[in-house]
Amino acid sequence: MVNNPLIMPCEVAVKSVVPAVKALMAQELVEKHGLKQDQVAEILGISQSAVSKYTCKVRGYAIRLDDVGEIQPLVGKMVTLIMNGVYDRTEFLSCFCQTCMAVRKTGLMCQFCQKSNHTFKMEQCDFCLASKVPKEM
Repeated sequence: MVNNPLIMPCEVAVKSVVPAVKALMAQELVEKHGLKQDQVAEILGISQSAVSKYTCKVRGYAIRLDDVGEIQPLVGKMVTLIMNGVYDRTEFLSCFCQTCMAVRKTGLMCQFCQKSNHTFKMEQCDFCLASKVPKEM
């Protein structure tokens, strides 16, 4: 029997990093590009209510990414790809994964790993901190 639940960093990221990145994207699409919330909702595959909560900073801010220097250019690139209309899905997903890896390298996600697995010891794990951020495809 396994004493430590097998919870992957990507599983933790789904609940913490992905909403934070979508919140930044929603905010940029609304504020910088003037899209309406329903348009952003359709683009991001979420509800208009979720967009409203993202832009009002009610949802998607478990991890604060506003001040993480590496994140804004990556979010900006994803938004640019979206705003250009038809975009290469592989390029977009690669950029999203780079964004997630950049967040993981900051150590901001460690607290969420610890919450998801009570036996997790942050001082014994450097997986995210030591991981290499993948280069653009």
